[in-house]
Amino acid sequence: MSTPTPPADPTGTSAAPSAAPESTSEQDFSDLRAMYINCTLKRSPELSHTEGIVDASAAIMMKHGVQVEVLRAVDHDIATGVQPDMTEHGWARDEWPRIMGDVLASDILVIAGPIWLGDNSSVTKRVIERLYSYSGMTNDQGQYLYYGRVAGAIITGNEDGIKHCSSNILYSLQHIGYTIPPQADCGWIGEAGPGPSYLDPGSGGPENEFTQRNTTFMTWNLMHLAKLLKDAGGFPAGGNDRGAWDAGARFDYENPEYR
Repeated sequence: MSTPTPPADPTGTSAAPSAAPESTSEQDFSDLRAMYINCTLKRSPELSHTEGIVDASAAIMMKHGVQVEVLRAVDHDIATGVQPDMTEHGWARDEWPRIMGDVLASDILVIAGPIWLGDNSSVTKRVIERLYSYSGMTNDQGQYLYYGRVAGAIITGNEDGIKHCSSNILYSLQHIGYTIPPQADCGWIGEAGPGPSYLDPGSGGPENEFTQRNTTFMTWNLMHLAKLLKDAGGFPAGGNDRGAWDAGARFDYENPEYR
């Protein structure tokens, strides 16, 4: 079998791999906070394979000073619904308003979860619905509440669906206002069909170089973009003020009726 010829570099520069940097330890992200919400179906202390990749990503962040919180959603009484506080809508208990305090205090949000029947878990869906319940609120600049924050996704399982599940999560998070960096997802699924999960002995999951690389790139890209936004004072305000729009501003959008 012949070896494919690499495409020409459109920049005219050498296509040879760059030398690996000696160290990234000089990077300081100590003013950032990150929250991982693990949407496994398993209550603590049962083993969560998803948490294996969460821990790998979180370890990189903590090494560079990021304050990290990992929350297993199923351990908490999160009501079903799309209102900020479901106790005002017939539910006896709802821990989501308290959890939202931690979400809003975080510069980085990572939604992590397993694949079931080729799709995200029911817990993942519930968490996204509850995030959505706050999406109509605005910040001090009139932007939607999640502006200025970044998000990523982690997926595990032993069946196909990483791209489908992560695309659903990342679409949902950008739709409500999160900024998504390049390569903002990672995961591991193993061979098709029943088989060992990520942390099972002999699965090869933790040793998988593809998963290691994607987890690392996702983590660093989340930190880089969160730092850029934080140092800039948030996402630029201009043409995205909901209050101004409601007051009649149209930010250069031409109304055909007035041409």
